[in-house]
Amino acid sequence: MTDPRRLRRRFWLAVVALFAAGAGLVHAAAAPAAPPQPAPPRAAAAHTIGYDRYSLILDGRRTYVWSGEFHPFRLPSPGLWRDVLQKMRATGYNTVSVYFDWGYHSPAPGVYDFTGVRDMDRLLAIAAEVGLYVIARPGPYINAEVDAGGYPGWLTTQAGRARTDAPDHLAAADEWLTAVDAVIKRHQLTDGTGTVILYQIENELANTATTQRTYLTHLRDRVRADGVTVPIFHNDKGREGRWVPAGAGVAGTVEGPVDLYAFDGYPGGTCRTDATPGSPNTAPDWGIHGPGGARGGASASPDTPGFTAEFGGGWFDYWGSNGTYPCTAVRQGPGYERVFYGTNIANRLSIQNFYMTFGGTSWGWLPAPVVYSSYDYGAAISEARQLRPKALAMKQLGSFVQSVAPLTKVDAGPPVTASSAAVKLYHNVNPDTGTHFYHAVHNPSNGTTNDTFRFPVETGDGSYTVPQSGQLRLNGQDAKILVAGYDVEGQHLVYSTSEITTHAAHGSHGLLALHGRDGENGETVLRYASAPTVTVTGDATVTSTFDAATGDLRLNYTHTGLAQVRVTGGGRPPLLLLLAADSAADAIWRLETAAGPVLVRGPALARTAEVRGRTVHLTGDTAAATDLEIWAPAGVRAATWNGTGVGVRPTGTGSLRSRTALPGPKPVTLPDLSARPWHYASGSPEKAPGFDDSLWTVADRTATNSTTEPPAGQPVLTADDYGFHHGDVWYRGRFTGTVPASVALTYGGGGAGLVQAWLDGTYLGQHVLPSALAAPPTTGTATFTVPEALRTGGDHVLSVMVRNNGHNQDGGVNDAHKEGRGLIAAATGLPTTWRIQGNAGGETPADPVRGPLNAGGLHGERTGWQLPGFPDRGWATRTVPDTTAAPGTSWYRTSFRLAVPRGHDASLGLTIGDPAVPRSGGHYRALIFLNGWNIGQYVADVGPQHTFVLPAGLLNPRGRNTLALAVTSDGGAGDTLEAVRLTDLGTVRGGVPVAPVRAPGYR
Repeated sequence: MTDPRRLRRRFWLAVVALFAAGAGLVHAAAAPAAPPQPAPPRAAAAHTIGYDRYSLILDGRRTYVWSGEFHPFRLPSPGLWRDVLQKMRATGYNTVSVYFDWGYHSPAPGVYDFTGVRDMDRLLAIAAEVGLYVIARPGPYINAEVDAGGYPGWLTTQAGRARTDAPDHLAAADEWLTAVDAVIKRHQLTDGTGTVILYQIENELANTATTQRTYLTHLRDRVRADGVTVPIFHNDKGREGRWVPAGAGVAGTVEGPVDLYAFDGYPGGTCRTDATPGSPNTAPDWGIHGPGGARGGASASPDTPGFTAEFGGGWFDYWGSNGTYPCTAVRQGPGYERVFYGTNIANRLSIQNFYMTFGGTSWGWLPAPVVYSSYDYGAAISEARQLRPKALAMKQLGSFVQSVAPLTKVDAGPPVTASSAAVKLYHNVNPDTGTHFYHAVHNPSNGTTNDTFRFPVETGDGSYTVPQSGQLRLNGQDAKILVAGYDVEGQHLVYSTSEITTHAAHGSHGLLALHGRDGENGETVLRYASAPTVTVTGDATVTSTFDAATGDLRLNYTHTGLAQVRVTGGGRPPLLLLLAADSAADAIWRLETAAGPVLVRGPALARTAEVRGRTVHLTGDTAAATDLEIWAPAGVRAATWNGTGVGVRPTGTGSLRSRTALPGPKPVTLPDLSARPWHYASGSPEKAPGFDDSLWTVADRTATNSTTEPPAGQPVLTADDYGFHHGDVWYRGRFTGTVPASVALTYGGGGAGLVQAWLDGTYLGQHVLPSALAAPPTTGTATFTVPEALRTGGDHVLSVMVRNNGHNQDGGVNDAHKEGRGLIAAATGLPTTWRIQGNAGGETPADPVRGPLNAGGLHGERTGWQLPGFPDRGWATRTVPDTTAAPGTSWYRTSFRLAVPRGHDASLGLTIGDPAVPRSGGHYRALIFLNGWNIGQYVADVGPQHTFVLPAGLLNPRGRNTLALAVTSDGGAGDTLEAVRLTDLGTVRGGVPVAPVRAPGYR
């Protein structure tokens, strides 16, 4: 075998040479590095952010904040950030909430990296370009199911208790905030240089002792001193009235150094014990229709807007589950969104953030012990960046709350009772405009009940029983938000039993889009001075009647496809009314331009629109061939789609319709990995008694700040104390004497963590921490029986590998993140001296571009076996699936070429084993490296994940790719690498340009 020290030198020289060649990679070295400074911004007008009990007020305009959570650190391909943010904007969001992970940016004290995949300036700039406000959540503590709750590994060795006023902890927090605030400040709405509108200073800090109050106040003062001027809030876990603004005046609350009170809630449950989609259906009242008081949600701070900083958009999944994301995506799907989020709207929660909207991937060693690599979350946008049906329901809700301005200032109206006791009606009224809102839900329902009802409407327009013809329906888990007494686009809406999608000026006309469930009846009443003319085209039959006594024009119809209704005369400007069934509304997209809004119908996604002269330039995606219809500002006569001209013709309703269909995607052919040659090498040379560990660190510390101290008289072995914070860590211990009958090793491995041991080169076995638990044990003791032939006197070497699957989070403010990782203790007197080796470079990672979370301390990782370009031609070859395995780690490498057609976005994945079986039974696991990036960990006998997303940017869609698998096995029969194949997770024609993420390869 090649001398490992020579390989290490080659690897280091390769990295240094690559950087010296000016490859554009930036490494935050041992000295503190300030965030990169952008070019001075052009003069920008400052903006104002105000608020009252009703809503945020931006530049004097009330704004309903409809936000989705997105973690850029869970998508290490900056080119795809634009894809996700454009999809959020297109599906109705006007805001994105962003956690900043301290540990992601800081491998060592004083070292901060905001470049490459950590370029938060770029992320915030893209958000502004896309048209999204930003809620910044920089911690210092974030939880987020990430390693140590977002704390850097080096913070685990501090003496002071975290999340308190301990001086060393405050000093570290100041260091982080000073670095990240310099980024955030450059993008504040208040400075006119960006769209950051809110700032969170801590997350779910449940302790309210003096030390926490001092700590929070210190953070607030630090942030303000750093130049952050937007409103500050804290996220209260469980709505306990903790950390409300001063002067809230509600008994039982705890005041804190914040401007706004925010809380979180995940009332939808999970699929772990009840896999029934659509259950539960009873949403809580955490606002103006609730019980009030300190624990009533928004009522804890009655003079600030109702603010859910996190509301369930799904739920995370844990090691050893049955794989609940597909179920969660349905259970917290369209019906759940309409019921629960709609109830929040009815309760005047005018700042809502949904966690998650895109979950992404906890790649590398990013996950906390409670989650595996996929953080799909069952979110509206899947881990593979595909829009789920729930994303389209969110589009309806988001478009509604942003279009109907009176919704931003409402009070509870007089109670209204439906004709059916099975239906509950919330009633709100805008005190300035007199607009009425009715939210109809089951009272309660198990999600399968179908109910019909009517209800009385009393507004300035008169008294009505709605609908006048037929009945309204609630089928299964569903809810409706209906509007009455609304002045809109020069019209007056008396009421509608259809829901408002959006409205806009359309040339000299007004445009009002309504939607309803497919096949359900709708009734819309508009008021005119005299009988108008009604012209109907499209898919549905629409009947109209005019009551000269009241001036009411009543339209009755069934929601079928799309009907376009032109109403002219009657003393009002012309109106185009779009009456869409939900299935048709799903394909209607609203885009903003300087010339006015544009509505697009047909494609799977409409991303951007720009009007230049008489042409509207559109971008978006098609999943199949589709017609295109455009409602554009006045004067537009032509269109392009993704840079190509589209032949269009005007219609009688003022739209433009394509003469031919937009093309769908071409087929994508994926290579067969089972037919590829796989290069193979044994990767655990550390097990051999004669292995040279002279360059390893001597484990000779006698004191630790870990919460798991070693027994008296034993050295400190915990990996963090020696600067090895992530991934696998190796130990070699020497002793002289007779070997006992068994060896006991206490270790910390996080969720589904593992220890393997060899004595004098002979494999003793492995131990895996229990899984299939939402709160798994993260430490354990492994007792290995020593074969009798090894129980001899003399000199001995004990070799141990521990897999660290993440540090605990510190949600309980009990320093849980300081629990030991790696070895904690061995049987007394065995061994007497230890050496330790983790990731190459420790707190100065050898690969600064991919960063400290990408690679651990396996021999192959330390010598570059995971990197593209590594010279593996001298390795043996194996077939995959394999038939044999040896204890320890073995490496499999292959390459493949892709030829995804240009102008296409193919979301590809790597699948190992049989996705229908969450746990295959083979006692092995595999670290998956794509072009050097650790995209996840497959654990065959724990599961449930089989498919791993390969994001473009890391993946080369039109060229060569290198795949390396580090397979750690128990060596038994069946503990072998299963079938490996590429999977198409969704291909469209369109997408966004994605540049390759430049990172070191082996040279």
